Amino acid sequence: MPNSRPLPPVLRVWTNRNYAFFMGGCIPNYITYWMQRVGIGWLAWDMTHSPLWLGILAAMDLAPLLLLAPIAGAVVDRWDPLKQFRIAQLCILLHAAALPLLYFSGNMSIGALLGLTAFYGVVYPFMSSARLAVLPRTMRREDLASGIALDSALFHGSRFLGPAIAGVLIPIYGVGATLVVNAFGSAWLQACLIFVNLGAPEGPGRKSRNIFRDVGEAFSYVRHHGGIGPIFLILVVVSTFTRPVQDMMPGIAGSIYHAGPVGLAWLTSSLGVGAMISGAWIALRGRIAGLTQVIINGALLMTAGITGLVSTDIIYVGIPFAVLTGFSLNTMSTSVQTLVQASVPDDMRGRVMSLYIMIFRGAPAMGSLILGAVSTHIGLQVSFTCAAVLSFAMWLVFRPRRRKIALELEQEAPQRRRVAN
Repeated sequence: MPNSRPLPPVLRVWTNRNYAFFMGGCIPNYITYWMQRVGIGWLAWDMTHSPLWLGILAAMDLAPLLLLAPIAGAVVDRWDPLKQFRIAQLCILLHAAALPLLYFSGNMSIGALLGLTAFYGVVYPFMSSARLAVLPRTMRREDLASGIALDSALFHGSRFLGPAIAGVLIPIYGVGATLVVNAFGSAWLQACLIFVNLGAPEGPGRKSRNIFRDVGEAFSYVRHHGGIGPIFLILVVVSTFTRPVQDMMPGIAGSIYHAGPVGLAWLTSSLGVGAMISGAWIALRGRIAGLTQVIINGALLMTAGITGLVSTDIIYVGIPFAVLTGFSLNTMSTSVQTLVQASVPDDMRGRVMSLYIMIFRGAPAMGSLILGAVSTHIGLQVSFTCAAVLSFAMWLVFRPRRRKIALELEQEAPQRRRVAN
């Protein structure tokens, strides 16, 4: 009897039981989360009609990461990351339930929205740090590149489906419908986590050490690493000056394209389509080699995408550039995450990946606040054109260094060892 052909990497990863249950809970929640994001964004814009308030809202959502992410990562390395993820996700479920209760009771205001967003911002670093530590443990090492990229593709694919559904629900049922649906999505994820069993964490833990010493060790590790340090620096520039396009999209839709919630949903969905395409491409690619070049090229694509997006007021012309922007953003972030997950040792994983979260999620909070304030004086078009110029400058700086960085990060040999034995 002839041997059956091996499954392609993008299908083989689903044979990992824990990965299947984990992603089975996450995928519906991804969709409902992006529905809620569109609803909250339009609700804030409808109440204020101010790019500055959109920037403040984004800052409330993401700024706590700048302080809490390194500590959350140190906690992950000391404790069971799956337990931490479950507890943090329960807090997010309470947040998701509070939003529709306030909205339908008539007590929603910009102050209440900012307060709930700040609560989510405090919980998020503990949830996300734990999640990135749990994800590689749900699969075999040979499935790591495909598993991480597939997760990214599904997450960003939900950025297409979620806003598209929101664009239908909001005109018919109102913003509150998106809030209700996300509460159910959060509850579904919490239920699926019951079936994820990873066993006890390996290693004796780090409970006897000072937590701030652990945080300092992570910063030192990244700073001295010849590959992680440079790509984290690239991520800082991308996350601060170009990624805020996602949070400022209600303003772009309203002030540049003069579009309502349906137009906002189309633009946001277009970002998700581009991100989904890039994630699927990396997942099907199924290997680590060459991802450094992918990151560098992403900066050039980013320049073209954002420049085109803010250079027209015709939404059907802007949509393809939104797709290109989403593609380049996700290509860079997914490649960085995959390279770091593959090279960082186990007892540094929580802390190093928390720095990734701090940059990728926290830096846009500061960028959104800065761009929101600047845009009130010079407009969103000029602000994001300047951001595109910075992206191009970054490509010029790092392109000659790409081979040296690749040598540090694209080793196929397993490096999942402990720093201190």
